[in-house]
Amino acid sequence: MRAQAERRRVVLATHNAHKVSELREILSDVTAALGIEIVGLDEVPDAPDVIENAVTFEQNALLKAASAAKATGMPALADDSGLAVDVLGGAPGIFSARWSGGQGDAANVKLLLAQLSDVKDRDRAASFVCAAAHALPDGRSAVEVGRLAGSVGRETRGSGGFGYDPIFVPEGQGNDQADAGRTLAEYTAEEKNAISHRSRAFRALIPHLKEHLSS
Repeated sequence: MRAQAERRRVVLATHNAHKVSELREILSDVTAALGIEIVGLDEVPDAPDVIENAVTFEQNALLKAASAAKATGMPALADDSGLAVDVLGGAPGIFSARWSGGQGDAANVKLLLAQLSDVKDRDRAASFVCAAAHALPDGRSAVEVGRLAGSVGRETRGSGGFGYDPIFVPEGQGNDQADAGRTLAEYTAEEKNAISHRSRAFRALIPHLKEHLSS
């Protein structure tokens, strides 16, 4: 395997260090096999921010990946994700991160719980959705989607994760009674990475990464 200093860099189109660290864990086997290193936009000078003005997760992810690849001349990865609540017709969806008007995670969660306050438990089904995209400076690209089904709880629980994790209860995870009703914020990082929508999307992207980055 190539030395760390010679590893090929792939930029993840985000300034969120947590996301960079999480993706490094999710794709650790692939980065080792291909001799690549995932870096965030904070490590790439003058990389522009992208206005996410598309109407689907897939389009937004591709928009960010293509912009990062063009700006840096490096292979790029990006994702767009959110929570889709059935009774709300799939909302917050692509607006998940700014559901409360840009006031942050806590405000987003508070608003969503208020909107679902009169909704019965059986009707609180939801899914986390993630579109993961890969783009090269030469224009080649690919996108895959991962989903994690579950439901929206009635109160926040747990200190792990971020976003809507404290109110999202994954569906059918294990038979241990102690696991029943745990929110994603009560999972360890390893447990979350094993089942998360981001993990599923980026793991589905692996064949494209191997094809594009091995050439």
